[in-house]
Order: sequence, then C-alpha cells, then structure tokens
Amino acid sequence: MTFPPKLLNEDEEVVLDLHPHWWFFSTPAFTLVVTVAAAVGVAMVDAPDWLFLAALGAVVLNLLWLAGRLARWATTNFVVTTDRLIYRAGVVAKQGKEIPLERLNDISFSQTIFERLMGAGDLLIESAGARGQQHFSDIRRPARVQNEIYRQIELAQARDADRMAGRRQLSIPEQIEKLDELRQRGVISQAEFDAKKTQLLDRL
Repeated sequence: MTFPPKLLNEDEEVVLDLHPHWWFFSTPAFTLVVTVAAAVGVAMVDAPDWLFLAALGAVVLNLLWLAGRLARWATTNFVVTTDRLIYRAGVVAKQGKEIPLERLNDISFSQTIFERLMGAGDLLIESAGARGQQHFSDIRRPARVQNEIYRQIELAQARDADRMAGRRQLSIPEQIEKLDELRQRGVISQAEFDAKKTQLLDRL
C-alpha cells in the first residue's frame, strides 16, 4: 500500500516510499518451513493421530503469523517527502510520526555484517523537539536513505533561501504606488496618503 497522496501538503512530493525490508518476514517464514517439514515427517512415519494434528495445528498457526506479518508490512510506510519525514504503521490501530526536514539534526544508520549483506539496517534520527531520537528498523539500504534525506534537507534550505531573496524591500516609488492603491480602495484617507508620501519622498 503506497502513501496516500491526499495526505500530502500543497506542492509537497514523495521522494521515497518504503516498506520494511523483506528480512521482516524471516522469523515466521523460517518457523513455517520447520513446522511444515515436521508435519511431513510425522505423516511419513507411523505416528499417533494426535501428533499429526498437533503438527498440522502448528503449521496453521505459523501461516496465520506469516499472514499477520504480511498485513503489517503492507501497512507500514517510511516516507521521505520534499518537506518532511513520515512514518505510518498499523493494520487496525494506526500510529504515525511526522518530522519536518528543518527539524532534523542528525541521521545515522547501523548495520550488522549480516544486515549489510542483506541490504537492511536501522536508522537513528535526532530531531529538535520533545522526542529527540527516533529509531526505525528494517530499513532497506539505510545508507542510501540517509543520503537522500540529507539531499532533501539541502534542497529545502535552498528553496527557503530563494524565497527569502525574493522578498526584497519595495522601492520608494513602489511603496507610493501601493499607498495609492490603498487610498483608491478607501483604506486610507487622502490626508494620510499625502503625509506618508511626503515622508517617503523626503527619504530620496
């Protein structure tokens, strides 16, 4: 399940939309293989019926466990947008976290040797606020995710700098023009317009 576009802000775009790494399924999948092998072994020997039923029950339970993991995987999103970092999880009960990019202070990742071979790992994100540190596990290619988050932070800072540069102070003729518009709309009186215009002209 992808992150719903309706939850995005105006002019916000999704850069990364990740589900947990496939290693998320490793434990229930391994247990299912073991229980299936045990059930087949019990069926091939002259074992009591109760033992076969018990083995079959273990297979069913592990199938349900694996199905539950699949549902959790499908409803867990680690999202990086042009404005923020979003984490959403939960099949029935939902939980979510949102951190604006400008509040991120540090992003680090950790991988065991095995996780590095699998292409999985954990992210530790420090942000300004009450929560401070946030830990996210089973992230696919965490080093690349870290680099992408830093890249989006730099792009967001560049956009903010461009917006600030665009907010230049109006020249005196432009200020007088704005005042005249207010006078014509009746927001200020002719006397107020003349007084302010005189003040501006004196600054030339």
